[in-house]
Amino acid sequence: MNSYTEEVGNKLNALLEKNYDAEKGYKKAAEHTEHTALKNYFNRKAAERYDFGHQLKSEIRNFGEKPEESGSITGTAHRTWMDVKAIFSADNEESMLEEAIRGEKASVEEYNEVLNETSLPTTTRDLVFNQKNTISQELNTIKRLEDIK
Repeated sequence: MNSYTEEVGNKLNALLEKNYDAEKGYKKAAEHTEHTALKNYFNRKAAERYDFGHQLKSEIRNFGEKPEESGSITGTAHRTWMDVKAIFSADNEESMLEEAIRGEKASVEEYNEVLNETSLPTTTRDLVFNQKNTISQELNTIKRLEDIK
């Protein structure tokens, strides 16, 4: 049973790190735009990912595991790249939207990988499934924002 708990905890911690990264990325994107609809969208997405992180932390603790406390090195590097791209890009809002779409698609894939784990408890499966569906549905919102930009 102990390795099962570690395995589930590791998978949830990987999702938690990705949510930290997404939250920080959306905050950065909101800082780099003056477009009101985009700023509101990015701030709302940052808050959503913050909430997702707290839900995952709670689930991880339910397994007696220790939640990760920060994002990944890859996420930090990606945000730095976004900063550089924003400075040099003529249309940084379009670039940020493209990155948001790419990031959300990657998140859906990562959530699907966790959902493919057959030994997830019902509470964990429901939590991960609901978060994944929210991210999937938001992809349509990003695409609509791309049209107004």
